[in-house]
Amino acid sequence: MKMSKLAIIGLGHVGSAVLAQAMAMNLASEIVCIDINEKVAHGEALDATHATPCTYVPGMKVYSGDFSQCKDADIIICSAGPSILPGEKLDRLILAERNVKVISEIMTEVTKYTKNTPFIMITNPLDVTTYLAATKFGYEKGKLFGTGTTLETLRLKRIVANHYNVDAKDVQGFMLGEHGNSAFPAWSTISIGSVRLADLDKYYDHNCEFDKKAIAQEVVNTAYDVLLSKGWTNTGIAMGACRLARAVIFNERCVTPVSTPLDGEYGLTDVALSLPSIVGANGVEKRLAIDLPEDELKALQFSAESIKTVLRANKLID
Repeated sequence: MKMSKLAIIGLGHVGSAVLAQAMAMNLASEIVCIDINEKVAHGEALDATHATPCTYVPGMKVYSGDFSQCKDADIIICSAGPSILPGEKLDRLILAERNVKVISEIMTEVTKYTKNTPFIMITNPLDVTTYLAATKFGYEKGKLFGTGTTLETLRLKRIVANHYNVDAKDVQGFMLGEHGNSAFPAWSTISIGSVRLADLDKYYDHNCEFDKKAIAQEVVNTAYDVLLSKGWTNTGIAMGACRLARAVIFNERCVTPVSTPLDGEYGLTDVALSLPSIVGANGVEKRLAIDLPEDELKALQFSAESIKTVLRANKLID
């Protein structure tokens, strides 16, 4: 395993799941846990060390620390900040006012020690916090990006795979746009085993009609199904974040949708959202402005405007 150091900022439900997944994936030889509540960071790190004597866990070093530990980190994952509370409107964008303040404070501290360590943002509203962190603190371009619609894409693949009774890893394609209610399936990218969407019924077993509109809504709704059922979502996003971190640490140059500020792709600026991107040792090394049909372009523009409305409300853009 490559010797590497992972810094996890925020050890709530999501951060603790990231820690567990990072250990399970042998992601780093050293993991530092950072939280505004030092006792929580200490407790999570101490608890994790009690797993390391197990035969199946490598002898990694896990401990708690402060923001100065970001100085020599190889990768940073941030999940700090509150989530949607019980009884609140089921929309990640309502978190903006709270978490703009949280992320501003975190980035002020992190950038005292580094502005070029690959940094993966999880904190919601993801595209708003990513735009803030990537554009307002002098961070090196491409090095800071959000998990974006990585999780929605995993959910889409699971739902499509269930419909056709195949391994979800053989489903290809993307959810794009906002990590939130305006995310949309780019149906033009979907295939299974090289078979395009229009021909899937010819080759794969299925019990009912493939309803694109219903499936698109199910992908968005399933997040709230998890939230309302157990009170939070953490397992899927932890896997998505660690998969991206692995792509950075091992320079995999994987292709996945992640959130970054756009520079004119599809005519869009002053917004961060998810497009297919190549993720490697330098973070987001290339965004892919793939050809999209008119309906998907309109969905992307709608998603961008949804995010921009919140950016404007929080005075992050004019």
